[in-house]
Amino acid sequence: MREHHLREHHLREHHLREHPRIAIDGPAGVGKSTIGERVARRLACLYVDTGAFYRALTGLALRQGINVDDAAALATLAEHADIRIIPPTVSDGRQYTVLVDGADITADLRTPAVEAAVSRVSAAPAVRVALIAQMRRMADDHTVVMVGRDIGTVVLPDADLKIYLMTSIEERARRRHGDLVAQLGAASPPFEAVHDDIARRDATDQAQMRPAPDAIMLHNDHLEPEQTVEHILRYLRERLERSGKVLASEDQREVPR
Repeated sequence: MREHHLREHHLREHHLREHPRIAIDGPAGVGKSTIGERVARRLACLYVDTGAFYRALTGLALRQGINVDDAAALATLAEHADIRIIPPTVSDGRQYTVLVDGADITADLRTPAVEAAVSRVSAAPAVRVALIAQMRRMADDHTVVMVGRDIGTVVLPDADLKIYLMTSIEERARRRHGDLVAQLGAASPPFEAVHDDIARRDATDQAQMRPAPDAIMLHNDHLEPEQTVEHILRYLRERLERSGKVLASEDQREVPR
């Protein structure tokens, strides 16, 4: 069987904290959201898609008429907005519920206006500082599976388990093109256009796509999502066992929290 665990640096022999933190990073299209949500579901813990914080702030700024290129105003908004991610409160297929100052704004995260502006909002360094502080507070209070591009290096550099997912551009393009064909049929873009779009996205995100030195590099070209989940749970089990703890069965739905 092909070895999917390509390398792991500096395995840390330490006791896991009361609320373990699991960081899953990787380029766009590697399946971070699908894998992260499934791992969290198997562990009955909180799944945090860090992109939702930036989308939530973008939506809030648009509603308040704040210019999305005004970094100072956005930073002030980020510092005062109470953004929280909690388990799904509505059975509509969502992976989580996003609250801003107590109001459920999950349905607003994928609107065209938010999609068009979120990259400009997330580019402001002061916004990142303020939102990362909120992400870290969530991880202090809960066992979390957190996904993004720089979780293991910036957001949670002391995470108990760091996974860096890798998938070739060809495979990511194949998966994405298949999804688009299923959704759009003959109106879907050609494979080459999808491939080039992913390559451009990688180039744009290159500065953030740096795995942590102690991350497990997991290549999933030839893995189904559930197989990738099993690998991650095995790595977590090994970490727990080295700390004298046991990963409870899924039926028990218990992990250190």
